[in-house]
Amino acid sequence: MEIFLIKLLQFLLAISLLVLLHEGGHFFFAKLFGVRVEKFYMFFDAGIGKWDGSIFKFKPKNSDTQYGMGWLPLGGYCKIAGMIDESFDTEQMKQPEQPWEFRTKPAWQRLLIMIGGVLVNFLLALFIYSMVLYTWGDEYIATKDMSMGMKFNQEAKSYGFKDGDILLGTENGDFKDFSADLFRDISEAHEARIIRDGKPMTISLPGDINLLGMLKATPNFCRPLIPAEIDSVMPNSPAQKAGIVKGDKILAINGTTVDSWNEYTEQTGRLADQMSVAKTSADSLRLRTATVVFQHANTLPASGDSIAAALTPDTAVIVLNEELQLGVGMTSIRNYYETTKIDYGFFESFPAGIKYGWNVLGGYVGDLKYLFSADGAKSLGGFGAIGSLFPPIWDWHMFWLMTAFLSIILAFMNILPIPALDGGHVLFLIYEMITGRKPSENFMIRAEYIGFGILILLMVVANLNDILRWLGYM
Repeated sequence: MEIFLIKLLQFLLAISLLVLLHEGGHFFFAKLFGVRVEKFYMFFDAGIGKWDGSIFKFKPKNSDTQYGMGWLPLGGYCKIAGMIDESFDTEQMKQPEQPWEFRTKPAWQRLLIMIGGVLVNFLLALFIYSMVLYTWGDEYIATKDMSMGMKFNQEAKSYGFKDGDILLGTENGDFKDFSADLFRDISEAHEARIIRDGKPMTISLPGDINLLGMLKATPNFCRPLIPAEIDSVMPNSPAQKAGIVKGDKILAINGTTVDSWNEYTEQTGRLADQMSVAKTSADSLRLRTATVVFQHANTLPASGDSIAAALTPDTAVIVLNEELQLGVGMTSIRNYYETTKIDYGFFESFPAGIKYGWNVLGGYVGDLKYLFSADGAKSLGGFGAIGSLFPPIWDWHMFWLMTAFLSIILAFMNILPIPALDGGHVLFLIYEMITGRKPSENFMIRAEYIGFGILILLMVVANLNDILRWLGYM
């Protein structure tokens, strides 16, 4: 429950900040060009009965704007006078035009008002990335320094990769670290540069590997090889009862050799698949009863000693817990490799932050093509999926990285040419600027309804996916 609340608070803080500044972008340009802003709201104030839907509201003296917060956390809005928007205030549009209304302003001013929110979100993301680099620097483990190499699944091996290969890069450049960018680069590459058994090699690739399939595969297409050495043991856990201690190394489970945590989790994953169809408690107990071979840390040979004489593995029959876990902490990749740390001065951080943010945007936009596939539609996530991206502890470094990422997503999604989004209004304004003719108000109202319907449908699908994933159906 505590983890849920921490993630929820981070999500609410991030989304509130982004929505407030997005709507502030519209507000700024509206005020700059003398357009009246009637309402400025965090979240939507959909009325229920006699209640207008506001949690709180106030209107400063001599101000035309009412500020407040609605109860429906699906975004926010800035109600601009003389504009057809999500408020669907058609009565105002029937009145004579006023000089302080949106509809009476030149097209270029209306265009700036409409892109104000997107502009603020994009610039905010670049600023946050810059300040993150200035404050914490850029710290990572370079793939070229992962001397134990990677573990690969069967698909990766079919292209020529082998367990233990050290990934260097592709024809498009060197890999930086183990991240989504590495998978993206491999998916688009025609050759990959590696080191195998100490020798540089090149592997030919097709150039069109399905990225979504790589990311969703179990086991993963590739992942760093991490030895199955135990970092910690939980009190009263199955591992402690079997005599396993910190520093021990798992060698096999149920007769299958384990050379890494990657292999261990793959084996327990197979047990979980079998558990899902277990019909009786006896079936469950049988699957949970595992034969584990492990090597005690205190029997590891000293320098110059005979390995055969010193290494005497222990075998234990262990009943795993309900989650099919031993109750041990796994060693981290940081236990084995030095990190690369790059520090940035204040002025150096801005070009680095812009480059970082542009790379994030490029990767996100490039991956959208998978949205139009069956697997892509299933991968859509709603509020639950977004909230789960935040760390289970309050980490300001990760919080700001996630906030910047969400800001980029919010900017890009809002500029899409869908009616009811900023991009839909921009599309119609560009049409007006090219042709010199405004779309009719009836057309704009119908387009707004259609666009709003599309957004509601996408939101329902995304959040339904979250529910199905939570129930275990996806």
